[in-house]
Amino acid sequence: MQIKYGTVVSFHYSLKEQGGDEIESSDPDQPMLYLHGYRGLIEALQEALEGMQKGDDKVVEVPAARAYGLRKEDSTHRIPMKHVIGIGDMPAKNAQARKLQPGQLISVNTPEGARDATVVKAGKFNVDIDTNHPLAGKDLVFSVEITDVREATEEEIQHGHVHGPGGHQH
Repeated sequence: MQIKYGTVVSFHYSLKEQGGDEIESSDPDQPMLYLHGYRGLIEALQEALEGMQKGDDKVVEVPAARAYGLRKEDSTHRIPMKHVIGIGDMPAKNAQARKLQPGQLISVNTPEGARDATVVKAGKFNVDIDTNHPLAGKDLVFSVEITDVREATEEEIQHGHVHGPGGHQH
């Protein structure tokens, strides 16, 4: 069966930055699953997988603009430490537990709700954060091996995601 809209795809992958080292990969014992056409993967990668079938493999190059977007230089902010989720509610005297490191991924409270960010610099009372996705501005290379393709169930289509082992459980 070929990958098309409404199929459940099982695959192994490794991800590298163009010309760089591996950033992440799937667990060799547990392939990733997604419902094709339902925002489970970046759009450019889904397009490249269209028509593939079990046993196929492919290297897919995705430019930054079609991956996680270009970096927005105006996405760095200085915020009070109290807005860092899980840290902001700790007493100031517990300074060791409050210590954030540059590059650390955190969540912060905003008027729109929780938002992910990367620590740029941390002080005693404030933290400089970058709200760009960690892979923004990077050209990516995916090495993909398709391990299975099947028709999605009616319930998976209605919910917009995969159910069962390796997928979402209700």
